[in-house]
This record gives sequence, C-alpha cells and structure tokens, in this order.
Amino acid sequence: MTNLWIRVNIHLQRLDLLEGDQLLASYPVSTAAKGAGEREGGGQTPRGLHEIRAKIGGGAPMGAVFVGRRATGEICTPEMVRSEPQRDWILTRILWLRGLEPGRNRFGDVDTMRRYVYIHGTPHEVALGTPVSHGCIRMRSADVIALFDLVQSGTPVEIVD
Repeated sequence: MTNLWIRVNIHLQRLDLLEGDQLLASYPVSTAAKGAGEREGGGQTPRGLHEIRAKIGGGAPMGAVFVGRRATGEICTPEMVRSEPQRDWILTRILWLRGLEPGRNRFGDVDTMRRYVYIHGTPHEVALGTPVSHGCIRMRSADVIALFDLVQSGTPVEIVD
C-alpha cells in the first residue's frame, strides 16, 4: 500500500506528487482564471480535500482530444487550436476529481465531481504557471501521462490557495 497524494497549490500554480511528506515530483499547472471557488457555474478551481474518482484515457496517444470524457479519435494540432481559440481543450488523460468535504466541495451546488473538474492535458502549455483555465487543473501532456501512470483511483488530492 502506498501513501501517494497530490497537492495543488493555486497561488504557486504547482502540482506536487508526494509520498507521505516526501516530494516525488512537481509540475507547473494552470488553475482557473477566475480564482478559487466551489460554486457550480463559477468557473473557479475548488479547494479542499478531494480524491481521484476516475482515471480516463489510459493508453491514448499524446494529444488525444476528449469531449464528454470520451476520446474523439482526433489528435490535437496547432491548427485545431488556432481555429477554436476559446475552446477548453481536454487532452491526453483525465483525472476526474471528487470532493470529500460535504457542503464545501461535495453535494449540492458545490459538488466538484458534478462540476466535471479534472486534472488534464492542455495544448496551452506556454500558459502553464498562470491561472487561465475554466476551473480544471491543466498540465503538459507529458506531465499528465507521467502523473496518470503513478496514481490510482482513490488517490487523495488537496487543493490549497
């Protein structure tokens, strides 16, 4: 049994993978442009204790495009991104989060899972380190593959600001 867990620091725009209190890896991320918050429709990144509810996309190629948590069969290209610059691209892998704190990030209008908040790949890698997402936690495709391969469903995720 492992004691791996993830900490996302909104202020630092970093995702750390830890085993107990030992840092194993640290990655730049982009959280929400609208800051931290839990309300449905707010476009913000939820705080508090979460867990990975589901791992989606194992074995998909780097840059695979997902819509509704399903691979479309497309591989994202710079031309696709230029043609739809405002699209919230979800690429490569999805780690779907579930809140663990009733009233804060679980149930009702603050439910992280029902808000479809993920850790996922993005084509906007130059923006990593800057809060520009629509609420999810964006990562480099190579980084999200590495993370995906190390964690499992049920891995704790703490999001702090």
